[in-house]
Amino acid sequence: MSAILGLNAFHPDSSACLVIDGKLHGAVAEERLGARNKHTMAFPENAIRWLLQDAGIKLADITHIALAHASGANIKSKVAYALSNPKVGVEAAARFLNRQKETAITLKSLPYICDEDPAKMKYKIYNVEHHLAHIASAYYLSGFDGSAGFSYDGSGDFASAMAARCEGPEIKILDRVRVPDSLGHFYSAMCQLIGFDLFGEEYKVMGLAPYGEDTFAEEMHKIVSIENLDWFRLDRSYFTIHRALSEAQLGDDGQMKLGRLFSEKVVRLLGDQRDRQLEISQREKNIAKSTQVHFERAASNCLKTLEKHVPLKNLSMAGGCALNGVMNARMYRDFDIDKMYLQCAASDDGTAIGAAYACWHMGLGRAERFHMKHGFWGPEYSQARISKAAEASGYQVYECQNDDEAISISADYIAKGAVLGWYQGRSEWGPRALGNRSILANPAIKGMKDTINKKIKKRESFRPFAPSVLREEVGRFFEQDIESPFMMHVVKFKPEWRELFPAVTHVDGTGRLQSVDEENNPKYYKLIRALKDRTGYGIVLNTSFNENEPVVDTPEQAIACFDRTDMDVLVLGTSILWKPTYTREIR
Repeated sequence: MSAILGLNAFHPDSSACLVIDGKLHGAVAEERLGARNKHTMAFPENAIRWLLQDAGIKLADITHIALAHASGANIKSKVAYALSNPKVGVEAAARFLNRQKETAITLKSLPYICDEDPAKMKYKIYNVEHHLAHIASAYYLSGFDGSAGFSYDGSGDFASAMAARCEGPEIKILDRVRVPDSLGHFYSAMCQLIGFDLFGEEYKVMGLAPYGEDTFAEEMHKIVSIENLDWFRLDRSYFTIHRALSEAQLGDDGQMKLGRLFSEKVVRLLGDQRDRQLEISQREKNIAKSTQVHFERAASNCLKTLEKHVPLKNLSMAGGCALNGVMNARMYRDFDIDKMYLQCAASDDGTAIGAAYACWHMGLGRAERFHMKHGFWGPEYSQARISKAAEASGYQVYECQNDDEAISISADYIAKGAVLGWYQGRSEWGPRALGNRSILANPAIKGMKDTINKKIKKRESFRPFAPSVLREEVGRFFEQDIESPFMMHVVKFKPEWRELFPAVTHVDGTGRLQSVDEENNPKYYKLIRALKDRTGYGIVLNTSFNENEPVVDTPEQAIACFDRTDMDVLVLGTSILWKPTYTREIR
């Protein structure tokens, strides 16, 4: 038996996965378990313990540990940068050595963490460069026989982007973009300037951009250049990237922050950083718009370069920047792409899977492929535990006879205007709620977006919600009839539907599409189908089941979130709970 434990450790969004004989058995981000700190860099010990327990194996059965980190990668660039920037270089070298030491010590301690005898361990360590792990996480799980491969994000192993040709079980690296040139760090720096200074808030800039105008185009061209370049280049005088990375820390509130990524030169160019407590002005909206527009220009330039080396008919893509759904939809419009595959954890947590499959294919030389068709690879809890938690909640509980009854009742509630917590099966892998840990509502009800933002999610009013749509209905509602099972594309609604679905139509007429078919989530598909029987439309508002925290994992956490927010109904497996202020309508 081959048992590969894939890890993203000591890097934001730490995670683990388990691959047994080439098949993915499970995957989970550490933030969902343990202390539940978003984007944690902590070693994923809780994730590892759950994976082993779920598979019924021990650490002694693991044959390989695949790490999404390669200390020797891009070493010449690291040395050159350190020599040209002595002070910052010394700090970066110290961080690098500390990470190496911490990794070695932790791996040596892993048997003790898992309460096993170190003498019985037989696993080998397999290191995979960060961006290669990203591309591997997309291509090896795509089902493609061959494709172009592209990864871009902030940084990892001293690179910010990688282009590759993928054929059969091989991934051939064509080129890299090295730090400090980074589209991810550019976007994050502008995110901080706008006032979103917590780690991982870039999606807010994407949501804010449609409210602005591209009034800072000239300034953005000074910051990031693409003219006569294969990829892109940052004007380094506008950035303090290495210092910002060295100042990354987890606050007392459990929120991760980087140091300030931009220099005073950006302040002189664009103005002061907004205090996140102050109202968002038109200036911030315009900066968001110009940031998104210039990001798209630079990303398009990268694809034009990639296309010179390998056809884009099939495109496997990952990295934090690959979560920019606006750009992803544009790629379909502007390039000759037949199919794009972005696995559901395209951000750094997904490198655990990439490292594991790089080990399987490139390290062990195995040709057998695994196609990830759904995103449900996390923990699942028994209906017995769910029912026990429901009975202890203090709410009235109705136990359905089966899934069909739970689906029928849930569809009735949603159609009539209830905000419903939907907790089913195994949890999602990656940042998106895909229909197992979701909050659902009728998208045709006016005011529903504001209600959920204010009373349930307790977040900024401008942020949109995603439409989950029956796959066969996508072409009915949207201008682009594309598959997007992992909610990776922001697509324009056809004009005639925009006013009908106000709760999921953004100010620019778009929606972050999730296409749902019966194969990738049968129960969720049946729920939306039942909703269509009641409303005439196979579409539902879907947002993640959380409230300024990681997505809920256990049924007890789901009940706690239900309790402290203004959700009306909670459906846990086949157990239904409702608030005393909401009318019970069980038939």
